[in-house]
Amino acid sequence: MNSVPRSAFRNPIHFLAIGLGSGAAPRAPGTFGTAAAVLLYIPLAQLHPWWYLAMLLTTALVGIYLCDKTSRDWGVHDHGAIVWDEFVGMWITLFLIPPVWYWVLLGFLLFRLFDIWKPWPIRYVDRQVHGGFGIMLDDILAGLMAWAVLFLSVQLVTAI
Repeated sequence: MNSVPRSAFRNPIHFLAIGLGSGAAPRAPGTFGTAAAVLLYIPLAQLHPWWYLAMLLTTALVGIYLCDKTSRDWGVHDHGAIVWDEFVGMWITLFLIPPVWYWVLLGFLLFRLFDIWKPWPIRYVDRQVHGGFGIMLDDILAGLMAWAVLFLSVQLVTAI
């Protein structure tokens, strides 16, 4: 069960860290956070790639602060409700990917796979890098791995 402190809905930093409330899901908060990121991706997909990249860098940097502050305030490193890192990881996964439902769905599944499975170096980062930077970095790496598989899949399918 995902127990979320009351401050999550009163403190704007905590509210952003829990993905606008999506991380407060009682079960599978990371999956709910990732699904919320997909919904927010719909308007973001309209951005020019340079603006999208700027958004990724900004949300990643802001996320380091949000995740660090929230985890310190709650006294728990990477509390399950903190899903801002899932937002950024999912948005990385979908960078330069055609915004059609089947690619977005495959991206969602690939990101969740890498985020849960945590192959090397994600697992190493998850265990060894702490604070907001560590919370963000493992999902950034999961997003990059999912993006690589998804991007290659798009290239292969569209080349046929």
